[in-house]
Amino acid sequence: MTLRIATFNLENLDDRPKGAIAFEDRLRVLRPQLRRLRADILCLQEINAHPVTKHGPRLLSGLDRLVEGTELESFHRIVSLNRGGRHPSDLHNLVILSRLEPHSHRQVWHDLVEPCHWRPNHALPPQEQASPAEWDRPVLHAAYPLGDGRQLHVINVHLRAPRAAWLAGQKEPHGRWLSVAGWAEGFFLAAVKQAGQALEVRLLVEEILDGDPDALVAVCGDFNATDREAVLRIVRGDEEDTGNGHLAMRMLVPVERSLPESARFSVIHHGHPVLLDHILVSRPLLGSFLTAELHTETLGDELVSPAGISGPPESYHAPMVAEFNLP
Repeated sequence: MTLRIATFNLENLDDRPKGAIAFEDRLRVLRPQLRRLRADILCLQEINAHPVTKHGPRLLSGLDRLVEGTELESFHRIVSLNRGGRHPSDLHNLVILSRLEPHSHRQVWHDLVEPCHWRPNHALPPQEQASPAEWDRPVLHAAYPLGDGRQLHVINVHLRAPRAAWLAGQKEPHGRWLSVAGWAEGFFLAAVKQAGQALEVRLLVEEILDGDPDALVAVCGDFNATDREAVLRIVRGDEEDTGNGHLAMRMLVPVERSLPESARFSVIHHGHPVLLDHILVSRPLLGSFLTAELHTETLGDELVSPAGISGPPESYHAPMVAEFNLP
């Protein structure tokens, strides 16, 4: 069975955009991109939702319009929920669309790692007690039966971007920081949140491998980090880092390593190509790996593109696909 797993950050997918770009323009650009993926399982990030009524359910109306009339419209859908677990958040939901019906699914949000507590040194007014530094989003985990008694585990992630977290009294409404010390502490908090979420992803993988050491696992999404940064190392668990060859089967392998180094990028940031989106697979799943694709032909620079003035019709993230031949 040939199976294609893809990940794509759709960059604030919203049919009620705040910028000048018309949503219909986004539909015309994004639909061909999705069609080209030919994905059997598609992990999406940054899907916005809107309430039907003031206190009613929130619908992913932008995503509904995007997949309308396409094969993806009939796919099974798993959506992340807010901290209370009642409905999707207004912004940046995770979604997994799949041709296969999931056997089970869940979201993980401080279920395996408690939030760190921190009392800011530069908050204004001063903060008397430490407060929890919670992650911005959960991760989604879906398990798909393969018909031979085995399961494919897919984890959709969107780690926090390396931008300074808000600190009381240190940042003006339009975004300017009032002191370097305040910004530095906010940046430190952002790094703690990002690394903590990466740890929770790794512990989720450990939980799966404890149940089945030969589990087929794919961790997909926007990690907001390159291959050698700390958060990727936490999730991968390389034997070079653990110093223990007996743990090699627990390592996750980035499939982009099969591509030429010059082609390994999913974002262009001020002229510099960087790979922030990844598909990491367990070694048993790597045995069925065929090829990887990064669709970068139309990728614009997220900082200097003229489309940034009114909002891009596309995404400033390139989609990534991994194809497998599963027995």
